[in-house]
Amino acid sequence: MQQRRVGRTGLTVSDVGLGTMTWGRDTDEHEAAEQLEVFLDAGGSLVDTAATYGDGAAEEVIGALLASAVDRDDVVLVSKAGVRTRRTGDGGGVVDASRGSLLDTLDASLARLGTDHLDLWLVQSPDPATPIEETVGALEHAVRTGRCRYVGLSNFPAWTTAQAATLLAAGGPLGPGAPGLAAVEVEYSLLQRGIERELAPAARALGAGVLAWSPLGRGVLTGKYRHSVPASSRAASPHLRGFVEPYLNDHAHGVVEAVTTAASGLGRTPLEVALAWVRDAPGVCSAIAGARTAGQLRGVLAACDLALPDPIRAVLDEVTSPELGYPERF
Repeated sequence: MQQRRVGRTGLTVSDVGLGTMTWGRDTDEHEAAEQLEVFLDAGGSLVDTAATYGDGAAEEVIGALLASAVDRDDVVLVSKAGVRTRRTGDGGGVVDASRGSLLDTLDASLARLGTDHLDLWLVQSPDPATPIEETVGALEHAVRTGRCRYVGLSNFPAWTTAQAATLLAAGGPLGPGAPGLAAVEVEYSLLQRGIERELAPAARALGAGVLAWSPLGRGVLTGKYRHSVPASSRAASPHLRGFVEPYLNDHAHGVVEAVTTAASGLGRTPLEVALAWVRDAPGVCSAIAGARTAGQLRGVLAACDLALPDPIRAVLDEVTSPELGYPERF
């Protein structure tokens, strides 16, 4: 596995990251421990989580592993805040990127993780009710107080990302000690190339690295849904069905068939082809893939030695190219 710089920062991460969305819920501590061991043995370092994953259960599992089985220095720890659980207890979330909510969530995350700092802390979602200046001020405060080393945004549009980067720049209103915008974490796959319209070019211009979540198209690009919905799959899970269903359509089917054809020609799996395409896309410093079991993770890591031939990448680019128009293309 390669180590890459995150944007223009000094932070380095593995080019494939380990996602933990299912940890503490569908993946118990024993499976998580095996996954982390396999991942680190393969040269991985980036472990991605969020305060909302399992209502904090994923962070608790990671914290237990850091306390008993893993050296904290071997892990680049990424977590997210800005979405809090509803007090009604219905399992839903409320976007809240206010200063108090962000910093309270950060402190709770650190306590669950059993560490005094995150390597990278991200605001999980735009909050139209909170001024971006307040959100950015919380990020700056977190770095200044040592609770995180680098900061960034997740799922934000390009214009807000540029606004936040300007505020976080050393020459901006926060002064010479401002931390800068290190990274953006966004969904990116052969089924979701929307970031190429504006966000990816903006990130490159701003010096922010791209962390790509769901590079396997929420699991659909593995080919597991070509003919049916397996009973053990996310699409059959009550709490993840809605996450997968947007990509169970005719367009996605055509993309999956193209990926399957490419994989057959290379003697590889569709999963490996889909992951390699995202991992080596311009500006991407890490493709974050989650797995329910260690066996699934080994399938993901099998892609580490695959470099797609230029003709195959070109065909996949053409088949899945996002529609561009005014003003992106003038």
